[in-house]
Order: sequence, then C-alpha cells, then structure tokens
Amino acid sequence: MSTSMTAVSVLDNPARMPAPALAARVDAVIDAALAKQSLVGTVVLIAHDGDVVYRRAAGFADRETQRAMREDTVFRYASLTKPIVTVAALRLVEAGVLRADDPVTRWLPAFRPQLADGTEPVITVHQLLTHTSGLGYGFQEPPDAPYRTFDVLDGMEYVPGATLADNLQRLAAAPLFAAPGSGFRYSLSLDVLGAVIERATGSALPEVVERLVTGPLKMGDTAFHAREPERLAVPYADARAERGETGPQRMNGDTVVPMPEGLGTTLRFSPDRALDASAYPSGGAGMVGTAEDFLRFLEAVRTGGAPFAEPSTAKRMFEPHVGAEAEVIGPGWGFGYGGALLVDPAPTSAPMNAGTLLWGGVYGHMWFVDRAARLSVVALTDTAFEGMIGGFTVEIQRAVYGR
Repeated sequence: MSTSMTAVSVLDNPARMPAPALAARVDAVIDAALAKQSLVGTVVLIAHDGDVVYRRAAGFADRETQRAMREDTVFRYASLTKPIVTVAALRLVEAGVLRADDPVTRWLPAFRPQLADGTEPVITVHQLLTHTSGLGYGFQEPPDAPYRTFDVLDGMEYVPGATLADNLQRLAAAPLFAAPGSGFRYSLSLDVLGAVIERATGSALPEVVERLVTGPLKMGDTAFHAREPERLAVPYADARAERGETGPQRMNGDTVVPMPEGLGTTLRFSPDRALDASAYPSGGAGMVGTAEDFLRFLEAVRTGGAPFAEPSTAKRMFEPHVGAEAEVIGPGWGFGYGGALLVDPAPTSAPMNAGTLLWGGVYGHMWFVDRAARLSVVALTDTAFEGMIGGFTVEIQRAVYGR
C-alpha cells in the first residue's frame, strides 16, 4: 500500500474529501481523547482504494516510562485474532480440507457439549464461524455459572501449562446456552475452530495461520506471542470513578476488570500471556500484532485479493449469515464471517454503508471495512474498554465520514 494522500469518499456524497480535511477531523478526535485522559495511546490508520490516506501514532505505549506510541508498536490483538483465524478456515474450505457443514465431531470426536436437557446436538464449522454454536464466554456469566465453575478459560488468561485440549474438555462439560443454529451468542467458538484447524491439517494453529494468512500478507509482526516484547504496548484499564481514579490504570499482572454494562460481568486480563510462546494458541483472542499488519489484512478481505485463491471466498465474509434481527451490536446489525455486519443502517447512528464489517478487541481496538466506500479503518489503543466500545470509537467513525 502506498502512503499517498489521496481522497476519501463520504458515505452519501460522491464528491472527494481532501485528505487534509480528513486528517484535521481525526486528529481532533485523537487529541481530545488524550487531553481528557480517556486513552493513553493509539495508532489509527485509514486506507481508501488501497492507499493509506491517514496514519498517526499518538500518546504513550508506556505512560510510566514515557515511551511514545509508534506506528510499529505491537498490541495484544485479543478478538482481532478472530477474523484472522476465520480467513485461515476459509482458505481450508477453498482447498477442500474443511467444509462449512462439517460437524465438529468429524475433527474433534470427544467434543460433545450437551443442552441442559442432556441432548447432544450437532455443531457445525459454519456455526463456529458465526457464533451460533450454542457456546458462550465465561466473562458474560456470573461467578456461580457453569463456565466459571468448570474453570473454562476465555483465551485471555495466563495459566502456565494450560492446554487447548484441557480447556475444550472443560468447555464440553458445561451445558450449551441454546441449540446450535438457533441464535447468535458471542463465544469461544473460534477457539474450538482453532482446534478443528489443527486436527484437519495436522499442524499447530500458529503454523497454519502463518502459512495461509500472515505469511502471504507479509504480516511480519503478527503471531501468537510477542517476538519483540520491548515493542509491546502496556495495557491500561478505564478509570473507575467509584475508586476516585482520574485516568486509565496500568494493568500489572492479572487484572480483573468489570465489563461495560450489557457485555458481561468481569474479565480477567493476563497481559503476560503474550510473552509466553508456550501458551496455547487461542483462536479467539491469542494473537499480537501491529496496526499496519492488520490494515494489510483488512485490505485483503476488502478486495478479495491474496491470500484468497478465489475472490468469492472473501465476499462470503460480508454475507449476512446472521440477520439484523439478532441485533448483534444493536438494531440493524447482524453477523458475517469475522465481524458484525451492518445489514440496515436506518435504525442505527452508524455513518457507514450497508454491508460494512466491523468488530473490535477487548484490549481497546476497533476496525471496520466499508466496501461501498472502499475504506478500511484500524484504530488500535492500549486502553480497555474505551478503545473498543467507548466514545472514541464513535467519534473516529464520524470523523472518517465527516459527520
């Protein structure tokens, strides 16, 4: 991708928007977030028609040592891992190694979670890809719920010696929340999919992802552990007014943070997980990488280019596999492959076009691809949860479209 300062299209206006105007708007959002201490640091990249029309690193990657944020800062991707693993799975479907309608038991014979009534339904690869498997996440549940009592890991925790096989065994022992295919529930489905990929290929998930996705795209800083720990951004948690905190708090070791209202109960962050190459590869949350790497990935998804053998495969990510009635992140939003899909902009305040794919990462990230506007946007921060679901994300979206 070039770095020429070309124009960016506006949602409902075919006229071109001068790049300096775009830069002024996005700069203002970033400056305001840093000034009011809702963020510690961020890297924002915007591509239009394959050209990078905006790039900025701002704030600190480590506030306490005054280490400045850089464009090549490495972040804990968290759920940015999911679309990468999704593409690896779709590449295997392209190659005929996997089928979307494969039952999970074809590859993982022992993975047989049951409904509360004891029945054992079939879960398919497609249902894993769309979070319609009936599985869930422990952070969404109260302390006495099965996922908590069975010690199911969410892929964010650092438990030395823990294996994916052990975690899947605990996951399979907990009851399903619903019959597979009956509805959307954000879940550990991509961790299960990672295990399916390993079994189907006979290779470790990191090797498959590098061979099929990150290698072809030259995403050299993206992996399942930090190869250069000194480049990692320090993670911070939002200030909590009830504790008298006035700015984001540094995560030191394991940190349990209350989830934003409507998203769950509490989440345990274990930043050291990214430093251990032996930590099991979580297909839903385990990767690290840079904003530049992830922008390369999004552009491949947007265009259907390499590493896809068939451009039609990438287009499947933008199909409404889960309809707007699911309200995945609110009215008008369904789910494609790899992220929420804007099916109907009318009931939303989103400035993006119908067909936009969007998701985030719990360490403080947001991304979206608007194919109609030929846009890919990456906003990575070191502040949870503001950089994923706070006002910063809304203001960045509005600034991109001039609204």
